Amino acid sequence: MKALLYGVAPEPQPELDDDVAQFPLLQALRTTPMKLVDMDDPGFLLPDWVVTKPRLTGICGSDAKQVFMDWVNVATPDNPMKGFFSLPQVLGHEVVADVVALGPEAEGLEAGDRVVLNPWLSCAPRGVEPVCPACETGDYSLCWSFGVGPIAPGIHTGTSSDASGGYAELMPAHDSMLFKVPAGVPDELAVFADPFAVSLHSITRHPPTPRGKVMVYGAGALGTCATAILRALYPDVEVLVVARFESQAQLARKLGATVIGHEPAVHVIEEAAAWSGGVLQPSDGLPMAYPGAIDVVYDTIGKQETFEVGSRVLRARGTLVKAGVHGPTFWEDTPLYFKEISLVGSNAFGFEEVDGVRQHGIQHYLDLVADGRVDLTGMLTHTFALDDWRDAFGALATQERSGAIKVAFDQRPR
Repeated sequence: MKALLYGVAPEPQPELDDDVAQFPLLQALRTTPMKLVDMDDPGFLLPDWVVTKPRLTGICGSDAKQVFMDWVNVATPDNPMKGFFSLPQVLGHEVVADVVALGPEAEGLEAGDRVVLNPWLSCAPRGVEPVCPACETGDYSLCWSFGVGPIAPGIHTGTSSDASGGYAELMPAHDSMLFKVPAGVPDELAVFADPFAVSLHSITRHPPTPRGKVMVYGAGALGTCATAILRALYPDVEVLVVARFESQAQLARKLGATVIGHEPAVHVIEEAAAWSGGVLQPSDGLPMAYPGAIDVVYDTIGKQETFEVGSRVLRARGTLVKAGVHGPTFWEDTPLYFKEISLVGSNAFGFEEVDGVRQHGIQHYLDLVADGRVDLTGMLTHTFALDDWRDAFGALATQERSGAIKVAFDQRPR
């Protein structure tokens, strides 16, 4: 099969034209350790695994950061996640696929089923019995077994050298990792199941105050999904979105949010305070809203600048939810202790409760779309063939110019 393999020597690339050399991520893309190769077709990693054929595979923000090598100091020797990844690897975990072959012990699926992927390589996919306490309660992203064999270390599909991802013509998966897509849900919406579930987890675990005010920091896939969730499940809550690009801002407004720009930081703080009713206190540097009037900030970016702004606009004892993944950072965290803010992490998804129903976050998404309660039409802005992978990542590297929000590889028959 053809696959994009990460962790190999890159192919030499020509110098960039002057008009695109201004984009630093394009410079990084020239030397990324990934290339399109021919690999053996995947088999059944265990008897209850299946093989699928990807139809549409979204490029996750974490994949893009890896390909662009945009992790800042993630290579620090004490990074605690190093034992949970193995190279080389085929990325891609936002996958809509067709089941093409079933292992002898696979259950609940048939060849030809159209499915979306729950990528977590937790106890059941790894054949671990009994399952760990986290898996027992449906917290698959907190599984204790990410480094347990016989499958090579990896937290989810695409991070293990054995469990290759959707940037390929074929992809293996455990039978429990696949959710059938309702006939009325097109691939172009089904492909958002993973990022939607990520944002759903961050919101249901840290819900907004009734009739309160929240800020969604970032308007990429996670931020857009968060806005859609807040509007669908918490219609009495006011939503402010910080967007970097106009294409993102337009979609956020369509979903019912108030939108402000992302820079300079002082303007973000001033506009957020004015919108929410917070009172700004002057400072030699960035001002702080005290008292603030924003209950929760869902930070889908997770960088120094966003932490510093988010903590300044929150009310006392508000919550700053780190839902975005980035490299390690240092930031001015005085508002954290002074306003007794809760800084909490949010790691992907598992079982979530929505409207009194507890089930997997991906199933919630498929149900909400099928019922017409969530519509992310317009978020998928670009699709590319696997052969054109540099153009796909190039669209993300130049979002201001391209207008890209979600980019995907389209591997459906033409």
